[in-house]
Amino acid sequence: MAREERFCRSCGTDSTTPWGAAPQVPYPAAVSDRKRLVALLLCIFLGVFGAHRFYVGKIGTGVIWLFTLSLLGVGMLFDLILIIAGEFRDKQGHKVIVWSN
Repeated sequence: MAREERFCRSCGTDSTTPWGAAPQVPYPAAVSDRKRLVALLLCIFLGVFGAHRFYVGKIGTGVIWLFTLSLLGVGMLFDLILIIAGEFRDKQGHKVIVWSN
């Protein structure tokens, strides 16, 4: 981390907080521009077809979810838990955590 940078690029820690403290503000580039509410609704209603994965840009796994019916529903349930917990990520690896505008 360079001296002039405020946020760590890998973990998002704010350099103005004491060492060991949890990050107060996430690194801006680590947050997806996709909306969590949209991903949640797509997962609930069209999750077995992988609609939420297509929404966040994960086309490859979206196709797998489409042809296997979300690995017989297990994948959809797993993704649903990740979305609710705020750990679901988009294609670039950014967390989908913003609920709405």
